[in-house]
Amino acid sequence: MAKRRGTAEKSAKSPQNPLIAPWRTPFKAPPFDRIEPRHYEPAFNLALAEHKREIAEIAGKAAKPTFANTIVALEKSGALLNKVADVFFNLTSADTNDALQAVEREMAPRLAKHQSAILLNRRLFLRIADLYERRADLGLDAEALRVLERTYKGFVRAGARLDAKSRRRIADINTELATLGTAFTQNVLADEQAWHMILDGERDLAGLPESFRAAAAQAAIELGKPGKHAITLARSSVEPFLQFSARRDLREEAWKAWIKRGENGGSTDNRKIIVRMIALRAELARLLGFETFAAYVLEDTMAKTPAEVRKLLDKVWPPALRRARGERDALEKRARDEGENFKIAAWDWRYYAEKERKARYDLDEAEVRSYLVLENVLQAAFDTAGKLFGIVFEERTDVPVYHPDVRAWEVKTKAGDPVGLFYTDYYARPSKRSGAWMSSYRTQQKLTGNVRPIVVNVMSVARGAPGTPALLSFDDARTLFHELGHGLHGLLSDVTYPSLAMTNVLHDFVELPSQLYEHWLSRPEVLKRFALHAETGKPMPQRLLDQLEAARTFNQGFQTVEYTASTLLDLELHSLADATALDVDAFESEVLAQIGMPAEIAPRHRIPHFQHIIGGYAAGYYSYLWSEVMDADAFAAFVEAGNIFDKKTAAKLKTHIYAAGNKEDALAAYVAFRGRPPEIDGLLRKRGLA
Repeated sequence: MAKRRGTAEKSAKSPQNPLIAPWRTPFKAPPFDRIEPRHYEPAFNLALAEHKREIAEIAGKAAKPTFANTIVALEKSGALLNKVADVFFNLTSADTNDALQAVEREMAPRLAKHQSAILLNRRLFLRIADLYERRADLGLDAEALRVLERTYKGFVRAGARLDAKSRRRIADINTELATLGTAFTQNVLADEQAWHMILDGERDLAGLPESFRAAAAQAAIELGKPGKHAITLARSSVEPFLQFSARRDLREEAWKAWIKRGENGGSTDNRKIIVRMIALRAELARLLGFETFAAYVLEDTMAKTPAEVRKLLDKVWPPALRRARGERDALEKRARDEGENFKIAAWDWRYYAEKERKARYDLDEAEVRSYLVLENVLQAAFDTAGKLFGIVFEERTDVPVYHPDVRAWEVKTKAGDPVGLFYTDYYARPSKRSGAWMSSYRTQQKLTGNVRPIVVNVMSVARGAPGTPALLSFDDARTLFHELGHGLHGLLSDVTYPSLAMTNVLHDFVELPSQLYEHWLSRPEVLKRFALHAETGKPMPQRLLDQLEAARTFNQGFQTVEYTASTLLDLELHSLADATALDVDAFESEVLAQIGMPAEIAPRHRIPHFQHIIGGYAAGYYSYLWSEVMDADAFAAFVEAGNIFDKKTAAKLKTHIYAAGNKEDALAAYVAFRGRPPEIDGLLRKRGLA
């Protein structure tokens, strides 16, 4: 082993390893065209060794702790490791393969062990604690004081104050959790890759609009089935199929495949992994002095306690449930009126909801899609950013990308000053996990020069047939705006210290910039310019704009219930003080029964494939709803100003929300923008639940 490691480090140092060599690409972007899976392990080995040396030097200094020799040095450390890890983990989500997954399985526990060794380093913590105790006398500016306080809190929450035995146990727990989390996400992806449904002939295609048929035909070509049509477990494939397919038997088959990811038995079943992870998290919380993992997580959020989260959910769940039951009754009547004699099942809801919406509002989702061309929606999102924040996006074809689907955009101010680099990666493919997200390849900071960020947005949109544009549902278009909202939170960051930059904010604040940005999509000022028909190029007619507005809160009972049910599952799961006897299936059924979950609605994420709570949203999935209280209230500031692009309001939004990172307390940042704390009434009105 030692010999192999030495060879790997020698390889890592050689110019042939592009992860280690200087990046001489435009914007110093990752040289994706030169990086191969074999480069990662030696690069990680070298980067880990370098970071260990840096930490040992900081912790072992004989000189008295100063902000410069401890906090600033800590902020600067690990640059090479961050560089390698940012590339690697972005690709394992967006364009993975067997070789990358093998490296991920090996590196995840090693990286977790390395991180624990830093956060549980007693000598390092004592230096930080010394500075923290003297913080009022150090003459620090507000941002420097904030980074000191957040660093100290991060070490305390990691267990740095505990005895040696407890610290060793926490390190072991973190290592095992990293291994389990990697297995969980790879299992979900494997289940998604393993399933597809081939539609053969007009009978199987009944009810499907032409635009969706074209996307399904392209999916079949990519699966080696030309001349057929295929449904996959990419959300942009399975959800429209459930919405439009007249074949109830095929809808049931697709729906069951979708909700059973991670619980199909065999090597990809996640239920035993969940049991072990929840037990380990409960043990971790106890070691750190908390009754439950939920209590531990929420202590460092705006909510502060599980009771505060439940207070919010208790305001939303009853009206959402009443609304959903009324929606169900309307859908069952719709089915009976069409001669059906069955009760609405979960695989029927989207199908009959589409019929009900068309009947009630004369609104046809297929017609809406014909006006939402992916390229035009993207330009609408860019144009909105330009009007609000004075930036422009210019495509660059000379920047290396990791897949032919990916596009690179130079972002700069209208005066030409650099802002950052932005990648877009929107099409579904088997190598990409389902869903949508924002991430970064480089963090903005000013500690080592004016370092500009590199940000990526990823989605899983069904590709159109060759020569035809990809068309989006309104939900997909909203998701594109949502992810660019996250992207702008990264691109506009104007922070000195890396640990405070971009989206490194409290969990229940991070969704504010993204959910707020969604509001601009549905405004006529945007749709009239960019919602152009895919064939004629004509703008969306006023009739359709009016219908969209009239139907804005349609089916909100369903959408709120499916989301909130997942939130409650997450909260209850992480409120278990002892999970050793956990039966995942029984637990899920019991929680859903207790809250009165309608049988016709499934949680948006069932536990065996709930990737949010395996990653950064454990005990924090509620944060979308918490942030929605703020986003509804925040957009009202523009409405009150009489202009959704009001320059004064936008300038305050940029300064206090999008550019501020974690420089100040989250509530204080919101109040600095809005002038007062947020009010929940805006959320209830937005969802039609008031």
